[in-house]
Amino acid sequence: MKKVFLSLAIVAMFATSFVSCRETKETKVEIEADDVADDVEDAIDDAGDAIEDAADDVEDTMTGEDDN
Repeated sequence: MKKVFLSLAIVAMFATSFVSCRETKETKVEIEADDVADDVEDAIDDAGDAIEDAADDVEDTMTGEDDN
């Protein structure tokens, strides 16, 4: 009977030591989601700037102005 309890205690110790040191994937997913959100925001800003530049070029062409 003592061997059964001792064996169960050893198995329980091994199980908790391996489980408690395991990394969770939740933090990795959150970090990646934040990085993706920042990248999307930067891409939107770049696209907006490109549209404004194109609109300025069209306006300059229509009015006959030249940057040089």
